[in-house]
Amino acid sequence: MKYQKRQKAIILLADGTIFYGKAVANKQGTAFGEVCFNTGMTGYQEIFTDPSYYGQLMVATNAHIGNYGTNKNEVESDSIKIAGLIVKNFSYEYSRDDSDGSLEEFLDKNNLLAISDVDTRALVSYIRDNGAMNAVISTDVDNVEGLKKQLAEQPKMEGLELASKVSTKEPYFFGDENATYKVAALDIGIKKNILRNIAKRDAYIKVFPYNAKFEELEAFNPDGYFLSNGPGDPEPLVEAQEVAKEIIKRDLPLFGICLGHQVIALANGVSTYKMHNGHRGINHPVKNIKTGKGEVTSQNHGFAVNREEAEANADLEITHVHLNDDTVAGLAMKNKNCFSVQYHPEASPGPHDSDYLFDQFIENIKNK
Repeated sequence: MKYQKRQKAIILLADGTIFYGKAVANKQGTAFGEVCFNTGMTGYQEIFTDPSYYGQLMVATNAHIGNYGTNKNEVESDSIKIAGLIVKNFSYEYSRDDSDGSLEEFLDKNNLLAISDVDTRALVSYIRDNGAMNAVISTDVDNVEGLKKQLAEQPKMEGLELASKVSTKEPYFFGDENATYKVAALDIGIKKNILRNIAKRDAYIKVFPYNAKFEELEAFNPDGYFLSNGPGDPEPLVEAQEVAKEIIKRDLPLFGICLGHQVIALANGVSTYKMHNGHRGINHPVKNIKTGKGEVTSQNHGFAVNREEAEANADLEITHVHLNDDTVAGLAMKNKNCFSVQYHPEASPGPHDSDYLFDQFIENIKNK
């Protein structure tokens, strides 16, 4: 590979801290977002296209990113959703038989600014200590004061509604229309692999925009309802909470993942809060309280459900807990056909520990 002189770049955090790097592929520009990190050793393409990451500057903790290229089937949406990418070593060359292109080409196609040669260990350590915060990555290294002013004007993630930025504009169908079951899914940032996992269990899905009313979902005459993952703060999603309340009131089968899990909690009067730096990775340990079994899970969230309020709620039971910090990882309603989890069963790493949750959803539909 020939030597290439690349643009200098900086990461400027909201508190004024600066880290240094170089622009990938000599691309110039500036990108704003909340800086966060993911500890996954693989799966970078799925991470970059996950709608839950909308508006975030992603720090990859794995030292090498891009070494196995990209594949058109390894995407969770129709485009890259992260605001920008920060890595230690960016691999321009790749080696994998079923790759169809390089990560450089993939980022360029999506017009994404990425910077490499960053001390990501120091950056992640700083985020761990000081929390996820707004930041800017830029090749405009001589304009720090101007970047500070622009950064100060960026909205904080707390209180920010982002589902509308990633949700479908019009309803669409997924799966076999002759399937046994019908599921209405509210898209507040849905991942493609969630749809695949529901569809392969003999279900036909109609996906609705984030602001659809319950009556619109009901008109599909579904056997069950699903609330998806997604980005941003769950509290502003009042319409989604009203949909959840109506489904729960009628005791219809309801399953929620991540942001959907938080919406279900809010629909039950349980508050949510912004975490210090969130959970993002593919090896998060969760305990299933009902079975006593542990699960290795994939997680991506910056907000969580208030555990004390959940425990005090007579209608709810905590079904799963995160073993690192005892946060709520799963909920079920005691007298309603409703449950949810704060992780991604469709992205089960290793032995697919959490696949059973989709089976549980279909079983709930059958029993209803």
